Amino acid sequence: MGMLSYEQALARLLAGAPVPTETESLATQSACGRVLAAAQFSALFVPPLDNSSMDGYALRAADVPAAGTRLKVAQRIAAGSVGHTLAAGTAARIFTGAAVPAGADAIVMQELTDRQDDVVTINHVPSTGDWIRRCGQDINSGERILAAGVRLLPQHLGLAASVGLAALPVYRRLRVALFSTGDELVMPGDVAPAELPPGAIYNSNRFVLLGLLQQLGCAVCDLGIVPDTLAATRAALKKAAEDSDLILTSGGVSVGEEDHVKPAVEAEGTLDLWKIAIKPGKPLAFGSVGGASFIGLPGNPVSSFVTFLMLVRPFILKAQGAAAMPGRPLALRADFDWPRSDRRREFLRAKRNEAGGLELFPNQNAGVLSSAAWADGLIDNPPGQTIRRGDAVSFLPFCELLY
Repeated sequence: MGMLSYEQALARLLAGAPVPTETESLATQSACGRVLAAAQFSALFVPPLDNSSMDGYALRAADVPAAGTRLKVAQRIAAGSVGHTLAAGTAARIFTGAAVPAGADAIVMQELTDRQDDVVTINHVPSTGDWIRRCGQDINSGERILAAGVRLLPQHLGLAASVGLAALPVYRRLRVALFSTGDELVMPGDVAPAELPPGAIYNSNRFVLLGLLQQLGCAVCDLGIVPDTLAATRAALKKAAEDSDLILTSGGVSVGEEDHVKPAVEAEGTLDLWKIAIKPGKPLAFGSVGGASFIGLPGNPVSSFVTFLMLVRPFILKAQGAAAMPGRPLALRADFDWPRSDRRREFLRAKRNEAGGLELFPNQNAGVLSSAAWADGLIDNPPGQTIRRGDAVSFLPFCELLY
């Protein structure tokens, strides 16, 4: 089989993503990052009454025909209290958020007034409606405030709270089992850098993938590093499949003698091994073990990182019930030259500079993880495309891809 395009690979992954069905009710303050399972509606108007958006004086606009008009201050209305009907020729001292009394039709901010005892001088001619927030200006009773499939952000929680929703229905977290393969891998802290054996490397992928999964709200079971044997890999897969919706691995998806993930998944379940026309990336394994989906990522750290962002992340979001997948590109100016094109679609590590353009990390090798730490996004460069300084390129900010 030839190489799949990025779009073909993504379509196949999304077609194989499980449809979430299990939900739970969470306290609104605990639901940040979760996916809403049902649309939410308001049972009230917000604000519930006309209220003042300023500290000042509530009055009748008709009672102030000219600057310098003096009115008697007949009442004081703080937020949380309701005044009585305002008599003609009087004003009410009012504070931000307080209900506008019946009879008043304008607010004059206190900076435009002078007060002495119970008389206020109005130094501004108001218009009807000045500084009044109308009932229902934000939300109408019966209005849908949140759609099903929304991945809840802090502002969504505030909106739900503003209409009195103490709990929200959300989809269950996706359970992901994570492990790495490779006898060359060691964990930071287990071996000091000065004592690192020849050929050994620290397991950076474990930290990157664990962080990415946690950012997406997954419930992660970290199975650590699995020895490079077929028996150990099969045992890890069977254990992972017991309580997981997705098994995610890095490394070992090639066809070398020490690459045991492929035969292990084939022995315990089903597997497709894809070559995808992206760089970095290319090898990706997709299948199932027991009732769990399986995705095997390449072992090179940047390949693993980019492949996760561009392919695994959309799979996880769909499996969690998300209706939208943020990742909108920006058209930005390239402040560099990229004279060598590739037949694969390239995701180049870059960051914005103070002039509003993009700088390119000088080493785009798939093993250079510092390029991903230095960058603040990816340039999505089409196959066979060179880039000249000043060209507009498609830029995917990490802030759109890491949640």
